[in-house]
Amino acid sequence: MTQHHPPANAHPLRASHRVGVEPLWRPVKQLTTGALDPNVRRWLLDDGSLTGRLIDQQRGRFQVLRLYQGWEVPLASERRLLQIGHRQLAIIREVALQQGDNAVVFARSVLPISSLTGSLAHLRRLQNRPLGAILFKNAAMRRSPFEVARIGGDCDYIPARLHQQDDAWARRSRFSIQDANLMVSEVFLKDFSPWSAILPVHRTQRGKVSAAIVGPKQ
Repeated sequence: MTQHHPPANAHPLRASHRVGVEPLWRPVKQLTTGALDPNVRRWLLDDGSLTGRLIDQQRGRFQVLRLYQGWEVPLASERRLLQIGHRQLAIIREVALQQGDNAVVFARSVLPISSLTGSLAHLRRLQNRPLGAILFKNAAMRRSPFEVARIGGDCDYIPARLHQQDDAWARRSRFSIQDANLMVSEVFLKDFSPWSAILPVHRTQRGKVSAAIVGPKQ
């Protein structure tokens, strides 16, 4: 069996560096129209490339600000979503997506060590490149149905530097490329402005949501 080793300075059982309480993630099918307003549902469940959507808005120069990256044991619900063992390490990458000077989205990515091989080995060295833009260029990519959460603007899932007074909508999904699984969650901050209409899918999306990928039971 192939062994996948993190850098020598990575502690084999390091817990989350700051997240004490996870958001309550719920499958979209559990949310009624009353719980998820149609105007929110329109953009929150849009399965195109978020990077592409933000760039197309032209609300200032788009950039990715990396806030943290390190080897950790993922959170419990992240392990279930990714279908990995409770001791498997992953690269945890947290970034702010910015339009001009405004941070509009906080994104947390979980890249299990078992997935960072072969054609995906280069994801260990993302630096400030947007992960979503890379995933959506891969024609083999498939995405699970969204799970969503309404979270406090000052909860510890959001880095302290991005805290805000208002609650925020968040979503996450599992990306699968062949046998490799990755997870991306996105929290829409107060300076985020929804796009006015759904853009043509072909402009920003090559992967599609696969109905065959079902999120785990919570």
